[in-house]
Amino acid sequence: MAGSRPVGVLLVNLGTPDAPTPAAVRRYLRAFLGDRRVVDLPWLLWKLLLEGVILPLRSRRVAKNYASIWMSEGSPLRHYSLLLGRRVAELLGSDYRLELAMTYGQPALADAVTRLRQQGCDELVVVPLYPQYSCTTTAPVFDALARQLMQVRDLPALHLVRNYHQFPPYVAALAASISRYWQQHGRVQKLIFSFHGIPQRYARAGDPYPQHCEQTVAAVVNLLGLSDDEYLLCYQSRFGREPWLQPYTDETLKALPAQGVTRVQLICPAFAVDCLETLEEVAEENRELFLHAGGEQYDYIPCLNDDSGHAAALADLVRHSHGPKP
Repeated sequence: MAGSRPVGVLLVNLGTPDAPTPAAVRRYLRAFLGDRRVVDLPWLLWKLLLEGVILPLRSRRVAKNYASIWMSEGSPLRHYSLLLGRRVAELLGSDYRLELAMTYGQPALADAVTRLRQQGCDELVVVPLYPQYSCTTTAPVFDALARQLMQVRDLPALHLVRNYHQFPPYVAALAASISRYWQQHGRVQKLIFSFHGIPQRYARAGDPYPQHCEQTVAAVVNLLGLSDDEYLLCYQSRFGREPWLQPYTDETLKALPAQGVTRVQLICPAFAVDCLETLEEVAEENRELFLHAGGEQYDYIPCLNDDSGHAAALADLVRHSHGPKP
């Protein structure tokens, strides 16, 4: 529509260290774990634990894990997010301007918003790359956006995508990805949907994340025609000592061979693109646990990344998330 202002699109992912080094990981973890949405323990106690124990102990170990998956293009999360953003921008066309941002780290959300405003965008569609809503992921995007816009006198029209866990094109892209993998590698005894966990008390306090995870799985298995005994839903990446959502992915994998399940495939639908938690924890660390427990075949199905169906689903989501252009 010639003469009208473009709609700004902000794709937001969690973030990543700038390098696989202890110093860079420490900076990233300080921002991430210092967010009160992510960890809501008494602030002074948590700050002392974070600075005095967690950062000194975890930074070096986590940096080593990042180094094992680091690409020539940099962090996998940043690399695949950029590729995905480019494909979505191409599909949206000239009526839109798209920027990628991270809640923690680079490219910074504040800078991305500024660039969109400089391009004349007075309407923003914000898409946190978390299909299932959680107060630990989607909500911090809103917080960061609000902080940035506190400095703006002429606010843009805002459309925040809260979740898209049942959005049909997204569900179809997941199902198609699994089907393609089966065509190339065959099927196994169990398909395991492994989602990032959150503390149980967050869910008890009202976070709808576990329900969203269950609804995503139900929609995907319906398209695939799976019976109840052909798949499992589990939760990974727990941190600390308090109970998190269960069943735990690692404990499940260690128990399955004794139950006669020796061939499994895992997919991680909570992650839009591959990252440390998928490429190191799920694809490598959990593989070793399963094989050591007596498993025979362990396959990791990659995230959607910049898959054409994924990009098309996000482009459709953007178009459905704002009103008619002025």
